[in-house]
Amino acid sequence: MAQDHDYAARQLQAVLVDRAVEVYGPGATVDDLAKLSGGASRETWSFDVTTAGGALMPLILKRDPMIYQPDGSFITEQTRLGVQRATEGRLMELAGVAGVPVPEVPFYLPADDRTTAGFVMQRLEGEALGRRILREDAYAEARPKLAFQCGHAAARLHGIPLADLPKLKSMNVPEEFDYYHDMMNSYGHPYPGFDYGFSWLRERMELAGAGHTLVHGDFRNGNILVGVDGLRGVLDWESAHLGNPLNDLGWICVRSWRYGYLRKTVGGFGEVGELQDGYEAGGGGQVSTEAIHYWEVFGTLRWGILCVIMAFSHINGQHGLEKAAIGRRTAETEYDLLQLID
Repeated sequence: MAQDHDYAARQLQAVLVDRAVEVYGPGATVDDLAKLSGGASRETWSFDVTTAGGALMPLILKRDPMIYQPDGSFITEQTRLGVQRATEGRLMELAGVAGVPVPEVPFYLPADDRTTAGFVMQRLEGEALGRRILREDAYAEARPKLAFQCGHAAARLHGIPLADLPKLKSMNVPEEFDYYHDMMNSYGHPYPGFDYGFSWLRERMELAGAGHTLVHGDFRNGNILVGVDGLRGVLDWESAHLGNPLNDLGWICVRSWRYGYLRKTVGGFGEVGELQDGYEAGGGGQVSTEAIHYWEVFGTLRWGILCVIMAFSHINGQHGLEKAAIGRRTAETEYDLLQLID
């Protein structure tokens, strides 16, 4: 595994130097390349580019995961989740124009015989680990602001004109429920708690609300960057799609994203009322507490099914510690769901 990592780093170093020279001019160098712990469906690398004039750009690369073969070639690891990297980068560019705090995207990596597809974004100062955001004294003044700021950011991203967006999967409410129900059933294992959750949601469809916008798809504590002054960036757009915007507001309330701070419904740091106020201030309109609870139920159910997917991905040969660890949380999430709708 260490040999694979070293080989991957050497290959990537060469690719990034070539692209840096194209973007920043002759003499640009790439330094301090390091692979970071990232999500289960992409690779994340940190590096610096220094121009011939001495300007320093701290950057992050996100690319599709790679599996190296004995002959030095690679295959792209296939996942059932996520938009293409070029699409993810483009969405971040559009979000920045709309007033969402996001890193800038200076360039892209097309797939070739040395790398999978990816995009490069600005490396901002701040903290993205949810537990640290909630526990460390450095963010004590930021935490009371975050629920409002997240609501405001959600409203701005939901307001991006559909005509400006790249091609995305589009799902209305029944289709989205059917999509996740089919994914759950595809493994042939019974999950009675999740089946009950689907029935509960379908019986209360009127609470889902209307609307068809860009949906971030993974809008939560853990995918936001926080500084001492509050929200600095909305990250990880790989689950974006078109659908009901309230999906995002329910997702940030899911219990798993509170990291033990269960009394603060919004990400472990805020109240639902603060989220609602921020959403309205950002132009998203008024949203009822009942609608957010409805989408919190769906978010909990959805997270449980994503845990199932990770578990069977590991079991069926795409081995990984993160996939196995997430897969083990299936029962925990099924329990959370039943508690939430009791």
